[in-house]
Amino acid sequence: MHSDEHGGDVRQRPDGPDLDRLMVSAADGDREAFAEVYDVTAGSVMGLVRRILRDPAQSEEVTQEVLLEVWRTSGRFRPERGSAMTWIMTLAHRRAVDRVRAAQASLDREHRAATLSEDTPFDEVAEQVETRMEWQRVRRCVRGLTDIQREAVVLAYYGGHTYKEIAQSLSLPLGTVKTRLRDGLIRLRRCLGGTA
Repeated sequence: MHSDEHGGDVRQRPDGPDLDRLMVSAADGDREAFAEVYDVTAGSVMGLVRRILRDPAQSEEVTQEVLLEVWRTSGRFRPERGSAMTWIMTLAHRRAVDRVRAAQASLDREHRAATLSEDTPFDEVAEQVETRMEWQRVRRCVRGLTDIQREAVVLAYYGGHTYKEIAQSLSLPLGTVKTRLRDGLIRLRRCLGGTA
């Protein structure tokens, strides 16, 4: 980090080929490279997601999901096919649209359940079992986080709290909360399957 003439920090924001190189390094497991990718792209991802979802809490949750997906799937990024920012924003757009569709599908299911008999089709049962197993796996991985990481992840994902609300709740600086959440995501990625 560099200082400007007034003593303030001026962060250099890599983009284009620099961001592409960071993504390639992140795919090789470079945590520092991913931290930079996270810092550079989080605001843009959040902006796009917020335009689609409108809800601030859901937007933060989906933004974190997108950045976790970027970390988990960074090995799939191919610079020769397009820029890292385009790849990340495509993931963000898809995830936000999926959230909108899931919310609509949930409303549709509730409506059907209210109007149909109590017989539950096999496919719904299988889906519920698969979802339950996935949640058990996620809970096991969350238990493997440090106390602060776990609290931050739980407040963000299960409580729908913003970074600022988490910082206030844990009496920690905002930057510390962002770092703990990012480190927690990295540990979750490893636990949930690494480079899947």
